[in-house]
Amino acid sequence: MWKLAIAVGLGLAGAAAAETEKAIVAGGCFWCVESDFESVKGVKSVVSGYTGGSSENPTYDDHEGHYEAVEITFDNSVISYGELMAKFLRSVDVLDAGGQFCDRGDAYRTAIFVSGADQKAAALAAVTDAEAVLGTKVVTPVKAAKTFWVAEEYHQDYYKGTGIILTRAGPKKQSNAYKFYREACGRDARVAEVWGDQAFRH
Repeated sequence: MWKLAIAVGLGLAGAAAAETEKAIVAGGCFWCVESDFESVKGVKSVVSGYTGGSSENPTYDDHEGHYEAVEITFDNSVISYGELMAKFLRSVDVLDAGGQFCDRGDAYRTAIFVSGADQKAAALAAVTDAEAVLGTKVVTPVKAAKTFWVAEEYHQDYYKGTGIILTRAGPKKQSNAYKFYREACGRDARVAEVWGDQAFRH
């Protein structure tokens, strides 16, 4: 009987594992994308990192050619990849090809990095839907996934940090410094301007 119980347990574990999927997106500052998506129902984890370039082991000080990106692990029985991509597109300025908000340059451009035909089809459908909603061309490209390099530990969950950070407005607790940066950068205001009522609310 106990062997049967173990077998059933292993079967259930396998089924649960099969529902876990990964999505990689670039949406400007990876701190902000991580903050946005960790609270989404069905998302298990969000990790900040670098992808899209050719160099190995990129770092924050040397990631030329790479995008700042996040890897989202999610339960696709709770939220589908397509639904996640729809939320992602509504969390960024899909009309800006030169960066995001106050962060300019190639590393801060938006992109969706797909693995396999199913993700590609769902991502392209999400982009097509976004273009229909906005009535204009979306500049966020859908690209084949490349190696995702995890960023330095101090970048992970940055928005939750408790250390003291020196900002233009003086010393602040890290979580408050993050909020100050995000507001000063105009991220949420611009997303609301682009998307109106459809803007992703984190």
